[in-house]
Amino acid sequence: MNINGVEYQVRVTGDGAPVVALHGFTGSGANWSADLFPPRTQLIAPDLLGHGATESPDNYRRYGISTAARDLVDLIVRTTTPPVTLLGYSMGGRLALDFALHHTEYLSKLVLESASPGIDDEFERMARRGNDYTLAERIERDGVEAFMAKWEQNPLFATQSPEVRERLRVVRLAQNPVGLANSLRGMGTGAQPSYWNRLGELYLPVLLIAGELDTKFTAIARRMSERLTNCTLAIIPGAGHTVHLEQPTLYAETVQRFLAS
Repeated sequence: MNINGVEYQVRVTGDGAPVVALHGFTGSGANWSADLFPPRTQLIAPDLLGHGATESPDNYRRYGISTAARDLVDLIVRTTTPPVTLLGYSMGGRLALDFALHHTEYLSKLVLESASPGIDDEFERMARRGNDYTLAERIERDGVEAFMAKWEQNPLFATQSPEVRERLRVVRLAQNPVGLANSLRGMGTGAQPSYWNRLGELYLPVLLIAGELDTKFTAIARRMSERLTNCTLAIIPGAGHTVHLEQPTLYAETVQRFLAS
């Protein structure tokens, strides 16, 4: 599917209430299983810019989070009938939040898993941007396999089982180094505006999911829940950052209960 000059890979399965699911950094739409959602669900799972089988433009500005959100508008209207439930994990959650703030008319509900509204301290955000650029250069210099050997040592992923790690590794090793590097430059946490002070603008139902073992993002989710108007907070026991893969049964029960409410 060509969207604003970029060829997107989009997986569409099922028939029913539409759910658009956005993966995290180094992932793809293949990370999502239909088993996580109600039986009558149309699951729309794109590979985001620079990931999976979607194109990897050379200009990092094409990866800006608000630009990527505008791509999603086109993707949604061409694959289903709005409004949709938008669900995002980690990087995909940051993109989903940007979309909800700027294109809320396309949404019925919002699900954010292990997601953040950005870094509210300007100097900390600048430092993170510098780190993201350094990491991007390392990916381009050393290649995907060398990068993944270090990336998988991130404490965020320490709670993943060997089976989950292997499943993710297959997807990660198939990535384009240009796409990953430019995704960090254009849509990394350092490049994202802080949306902490805009959370109160969202009136649609929001489900926040975080893994109990992921203390950084459980704290972020609790803080977000205090600012959102219509929020359900779910801390999933026995899970770290990748809740949907580490505790899929509890995750599915949580999401399905929210969608049915």
